[in-house]
Amino acid sequence: MADSSTQLKSDAIFDQMKLHLSTDAGKALIKKIGLVYQINIAPKKIGFNEKVYVVDLKKGETKEGPYEGGKPDATFSFTDADFVKIATGKMNPQIAFMRGAMKIKGSISAAQKFTPDIFPKPSKM
Repeated sequence: MADSSTQLKSDAIFDQMKLHLSTDAGKALIKKIGLVYQINIAPKKIGFNEKVYVVDLKKGETKEGPYEGGKPDATFSFTDADFVKIATGKMNPQIAFMRGAMKIKGSISAAQKFTPDIFPKPSKM
């Protein structure tokens, strides 16, 4: 796990995600997707000093720390920079996976619903 003092660019996206899920657009996502994603963000290299987040699109929550309600539907691992590119729509998730910039565990059908559309559009990042 990452040292909690590590500031990642991804932190800002997760903060925005919390607000986004309370909006009408966020509530529509919860109804449409209804899955739980665990996202592991590494500062530089996947698998090292990862910071863990859960995006719960069943309950409409985003929190730091591993998922505690059983197993998430899918778990993703990214570097901080690649996650920011995917969340802001600058990198296609399928291409990221093929290049090894994203690792997936769990349900592939759940993973396919993980698109940049689930993230709030960046205001200023």
